[in-house]
Amino acid sequence: MRTRRGLCYPEPVLGSTEMCSSDYGIHKRKKKDMHHHHFNNKESIFVTNKKQKKFKNKASTEEYDFFESLHDDLVISIFTKLSSTSTSPSDFVNVLITCKRLKSLALHSLVLSKASSRMFSVKAKNWCESAHRFLKQCADSGNVDACYTLGMIRFYCLKNRASGASLMAKAAMNSHAPALYSLAVIQFNGSGGTKNDKDLRAGVALCARAAFLGHVDALRELGHCLQDGYGVRQNIVEGRRFLVQANARELAAVLSTPETAAARQWYWSFNPRLGHLGCPLLSDFGCNVPAPEAHPASRFMLEWFSVNGGSPGSGLRLCSHAGCGRPETRNHEFRRCSVCGAVNYCSRACQALDWKFRHKAECAPVDRWLEEEGEEVDGDGDVVMVVDS
Repeated sequence: MRTRRGLCYPEPVLGSTEMCSSDYGIHKRKKKDMHHHHFNNKESIFVTNKKQKKFKNKASTEEYDFFESLHDDLVISIFTKLSSTSTSPSDFVNVLITCKRLKSLALHSLVLSKASSRMFSVKAKNWCESAHRFLKQCADSGNVDACYTLGMIRFYCLKNRASGASLMAKAAMNSHAPALYSLAVIQFNGSGGTKNDKDLRAGVALCARAAFLGHVDALRELGHCLQDGYGVRQNIVEGRRFLVQANARELAAVLSTPETAAARQWYWSFNPRLGHLGCPLLSDFGCNVPAPEAHPASRFMLEWFSVNGGSPGSGLRLCSHAGCGRPETRNHEFRRCSVCGAVNYCSRACQALDWKFRHKAECAPVDRWLEEEGEEVDGDGDVVMVVDS
């Protein structure tokens, strides 16, 4: 009988049972350790992911720009309010240099169309091609103040008569009172042409339109035209009424400023020439009145010609009124004072204002002033009568 010995069965090895049991125990412990290690890994991964997520949320909160979430329409609305209330170009330039998005939105046509005249009141010494381009962009956006300002600069400073008159006409068609009055002055003087290009009736019509819109200088000019019969049938009573209305609007404009108390004290101050309290409604007749603020276009022209030697050209003169700045476009275009001949004015309104503020104390008769510098009485240089009314 064969037993389990021989070549077909290997001999048993001592300690085999222990080895099997130990191997099983090792395998079991190894499996348990692996399971425990896997659980620890999962827990550590979960903790790590939680920390990373928390850090990511914290980082995203810190880096998030709330301005980027604002809609373009809301930003444009804010810039429109800013441009309409700006008191200097720097208020708007600070926005343009912030970032590309703000610059593109700030140059939107709606923002530029509502810009105030002070926003693009560039100084003559800082005039450059970029300033010219910005004014042109504002004018193209439909800003009537920009059309008027650029038109005055082109017509009088850059001597581009056709383009300047076209821009002023564009503003005038949108009922811009200063543009209507400036076109009236051009018609009265024949500026940019010859003496034969004067059109007094057209000047009176434009002046009447500006006066209807409440322009103080136009009211004053129309009043003097009616009193003198210049371009219209003479009507002294109606002319006087326009002068009173001009001074009433002048009073209302000054009293509406923050310095109302100081302005009222100025108005009702004692007038030595009249010997009593001057009437604030009759500043053309002797009452003390503070000078009105000049338009940015007028300030630019004054600075422009002062930078360029104080003269618009050979034999040409500036209007003697300090707040005007208009130059002659040909020799003897403006009217001279009929007493001294030392001053000249582009309009009767400028003559009345300068007489009241300055020239009254300086005017003195000079003999044969019309013959000075080869001028003739019947030449292009008219004379303007100096009167208190």
